[in-house]
Amino acid sequence: MSPSPNPPPLTLFSVVIPARDEEASLPATVRDIHEVFLREGVPHEIVVVDDGSRDSTWQVLQALRREVPALTPVQNPGPNGFGRAVVQGFNHIHGDACVIMMADASDSPADAVKYWRLLNEGWECVFGSRFIKGARMIDYPRVKLLINRLANLFIKTLFHIPLNDTTNAFKAYRRGVIEGCRPFLSPHFNLTVEIPLKAMVRGYSWTVTPIDWRNRRHGEAKLKIKEMGSRYFFICMYVWLEKYFSRGDYRRK
Repeated sequence: MSPSPNPPPLTLFSVVIPARDEEASLPATVRDIHEVFLREGVPHEIVVVDDGSRDSTWQVLQALRREVPALTPVQNPGPNGFGRAVVQGFNHIHGDACVIMMADASDSPADAVKYWRLLNEGWECVFGSRFIKGARMIDYPRVKLLINRLANLFIKTLFHIPLNDTTNAFKAYRRGVIEGCRPFLSPHFNLTVEIPLKAMVRGYSWTVTPIDWRNRRHGEAKLKIKEMGSRYFFICMYVWLEKYFSRGDYRRK
């Protein structure tokens, strides 16, 4: 697959960050993204969705808004869930491309800039991988890593794709891809596989690039592996059925 030969020029990169109880992480995360994007000349907005936080996340966002003019805080009134928060963010973006980033600073703003440049080359989706040459991981929990590799191997085999990090949320899309993959079914972290799998099955162009990842420095991880196994399996099978039995009804026109 190759990028589109004459892609429409991109004018604004929207960063969507779901956040639940992230008062300690958000200031550094938002500042770093804003500073790197300014330095690299990336026109941007940062949409942070407070997903029912019980700490002072919303107050922290209000204070940051006075410091970072590109920031738009949004509240998800409920029901809550990672996937619902991301979709709430999609509903508030103004950009013609967007990237999903985590509130805990595990994703590199420099990699997001790389995504922006690849999108501008004509790719409709850019998928980062933590498991290819040139990638770097810092302090990845061993048990979580083993489960991650097994899950991604299952997805790679099921869909016959070369991508080996489908479950990672840190991906970028032209806006047309987001609209073309609606409606979204996943209320939780399974949205991280629903969007890229739908994009591939529906015929959007995509490329993979190595990225850096580091474990969170504050708070605790929101992903509960025991709760997510069946949800990941459900959404994978849903998109698999679309791929092989929908007769192309949902492919891009």
